Amino acid sequence: MIKIFHNNRCRKSREGIEILEQSGKDFEVVKYLENTPSKQELTSIIDLLGIAPIDLIRKNEPIWKSDFKGKTLSNDAIIEAMIKHPKLIERPIVINGKQAVIGRPPSQILDIL
Repeated sequence: MIKIFHNNRCRKSREGIEILEQSGKDFEVVKYLENTPSKQELTSIIDLLGIAPIDLIRKNEPIWKSDFKGKTLSNDAIIEAMIKHPKLIERPIVINGKQAVIGRPPSQILDIL
């Protein structure tokens, strides 16, 4: 099943939901601010995306700027930061089987439907 990691306050994330609704396919909405992914799940998502953990970070978030920016962090430390502060996770993330994309722009979601 298709899964979208969603934050309703984010316009791009809401647009991602609209794309999925228009596709007519079944999908699951994961409100990741309420149900933060585990370390194993987040690592799996990063692997599916084919990116480094730092590439999943929202670098303009105040918590990133105040606590992490300019520091040398291991991949593990970056993942731990996202688990502790899920606002740092870029959104929306859509997973369809063994494919995943960050929906920025949301039209990228169409590539894996």
